[in-house]
Amino acid sequence: MRLGVLDVGSNTVHLLVVDAYLGAHPLPAYSHKADLHLAEHLDSAGAITAAGHDTLRQAVRSALRVAEDQGCEEVLGFATSAIREAPNGLAVLEEVRDSTGADLQVLSGEDEARLTFLAVRRWFGWSSGRLLVLDIGGGSLEVAAGLDEEPDVALSLPLGAGRLTREQLPGDPPSPDAVRAARRTVRADVAKVVRAVTVSGSPDRVVGSSKTLRSLARVAGAPSSSQGPFTPRSLARADVARWLERLALMSEAQRAALPGVSPLRARQLLAGAIVADAAMDLLGVESLDICPWALREGVILRRLDWIGAG
Repeated sequence: MRLGVLDVGSNTVHLLVVDAYLGAHPLPAYSHKADLHLAEHLDSAGAITAAGHDTLRQAVRSALRVAEDQGCEEVLGFATSAIREAPNGLAVLEEVRDSTGADLQVLSGEDEARLTFLAVRRWFGWSSGRLLVLDIGGGSLEVAAGLDEEPDVALSLPLGAGRLTREQLPGDPPSPDAVRAARRTVRADVAKVVRAVTVSGSPDRVVGSSKTLRSLARVAGAPSSSQGPFTPRSLARADVARWLERLALMSEAQRAALPGVSPLRARQLLAGAIVADAAMDLLGVESLDICPWALREGVILRRLDWIGAG
C-alpha cells in the first residue's frame, strides 16, 4: 500500500510518500517539504499567531494535494514539540482538521523517542545488541536506549537546535559569552538524565538519527547523501568538539557554504553541535553511527505492525 506520512515539525511540514507492505522494507516514493518556521510564529506567551496558523493550514493543504496526486491510500499525520508546547496548539490543529481534513496527532516527546528507536532498531537489526539512540530535532532532544524494539528508557529534553538558537544564541555569529552560557545550560540539562540512560547497561551501538546529526557528520567528512542510504556514515565526538569551535566563529552564510548544510539548517547548526557535544561527552559516546531512518519511518513501521496484528 502507498502511505503518506505528514510530519509537522518546528522547521518544516514534510510529506514522505512510501510504498509499504507488512514484512517488507518501506520504499520511499516521493518527498514534499514546505518551510514552516513555526517557532518564529509564536507570541510572547508561546501561542501560535494568526500568521503561523495560516502558514500551517496552507502547508498542510498543499501536502494533502500532493499525497492525493501520488496515490496515497492513507496519510498518517503527526505534530511534534512546536505544536505540543503551544497553549493553543490543540485548538489550531482542530481548526486545521476542520478546514483541510488532516487529522494530525500530537506526539509526546517520549513517543517521538520510542518511534525513532523502533526505526533505528529495524534498520540496524538485532545483531546491534543494546542500542543508544540520539535525535536532535528543532524543539527537543530525544534519547532512547534498550535491547528490544521497545526501549527501556525514552526521554525528551527541551534542547532542540531551533529552540536553543532562538532562546540563547542571538547574533550572527553569537557572542562567545552566549555560546558559553548555552553550553552550560545544555550540559546541566543532559547531566540530569545520564544515570537514567546508563543505569541499565552500556550500549553495544550508539546511533544518531536526525538531520542535525547527519549535517554534522557530513561537515566532518562523512559521505554525501548522493552515495545512497546504505553507505555507512559515522560521527566522532572529537570531530564534533573540533567543529563546535569553528562553527561558533562562523556567520550563518559561512555555515550554509559547508557541505551538506542547507540554508534552512545553517542558523541552527551551532546549537546542534553544542547539544551533540554535550550528549556524546556526558553519555560517554566516542562515536555514533548515522541512521537514515528516524521518526517518520517509525510511524510507518508502527502502522504496519497494527495492520499485521489486525
